[in-house]
Amino acid sequence: MINSNYGANGKAGHHMNGSSARYAEAFSDEIGAQHVGTSYDTPMKPNAFELSDEEKMRQVEGHFREIMDVLGLDLTDDSLRGTPKRVAKMFVKEIFSGLNPENKPGISLFDNKFRYRQMLVEKGIRVQSFCEHHFLPIYGQAHIAYIANGKVIGLSKLNRIVEYYARRPQVQERLTVQIANELKKVLGTDDVAVYIDAKHMCVEMRGVEHQHCSTVTTEYSGKFLNENTRAEFLQVIR
Repeated sequence: MINSNYGANGKAGHHMNGSSARYAEAFSDEIGAQHVGTSYDTPMKPNAFELSDEEKMRQVEGHFREIMDVLGLDLTDDSLRGTPKRVAKMFVKEIFSGLNPENKPGISLFDNKFRYRQMLVEKGIRVQSFCEHHFLPIYGQAHIAYIANGKVIGLSKLNRIVEYYARRPQVQERLTVQIANELKKVLGTDDVAVYIDAKHMCVEMRGVEHQHCSTVTTEYSGKFLNENTRAEFLQVIR
C-alpha cells in the first residue's frame, strides 16, 4: 500500500519544503500515469459524509461553473447555461453514487435447498466506472463465479454489487478486489472468482491514444485457486 501523505519515517508529511513538495507532486503524477492504485479501499476523507447530497451538488455546481469559465466557455449560452447543474447532479446522484454507503444494495440470500455444489457463473455484467486519475470513463464487462456454501444469492444482486463499486472513481485492480471481497463476505465462502475486461478512455483519448486494447484483471480465491476449477471458469466465460 502506498500513502503519499507519509514519509519514510512514518510521520505525516504535511510540512514539506519546496523540493519535497515537487517530489511528492512528481510521485503522484507517476502513480496516475501508470494507473497504479494506492489501497484496496477507496480513498475517502473522514468527514466524507457530513454534507448532504443537495449541498454536495450545490458546491460541485459552483466549482464546475468556475472550471468552464476558466476554459473560456460562454455560460450565458442556452446550451451551456444548465451544464454545471447537470454535471453536479450526474456526479452525486449517478456516476459516483457508489461513494455513499446508503446506496449499497441490500443482499438477499436463500437456502441452497437443491444442494447445488458446482460453480454458478454470472457472465457479461456491465461495468461503467471512472478512472480516478483522469476522471475519464472505464467501460467493459465483469464475469463472476462462486461455489455455494449453504446459501445462494439472488442473481440480480451480483449485478448490483458490481454496479455499486463501479460507481465511484476507480482503479480497475481495486474494483476487482472490492467486488471479490464483498462476495466473500456476503456469501460466507472464499470460493469466489471475479474477471473484468474493460477499456479505459484515459488510454484511448489521451496519452498513448490507443483505441483497440483492453485491460483484464482477475481475483481468485478458495477453490478457484485450483488450476482445474479456474480453467473451467475461464472456459465458461470465453
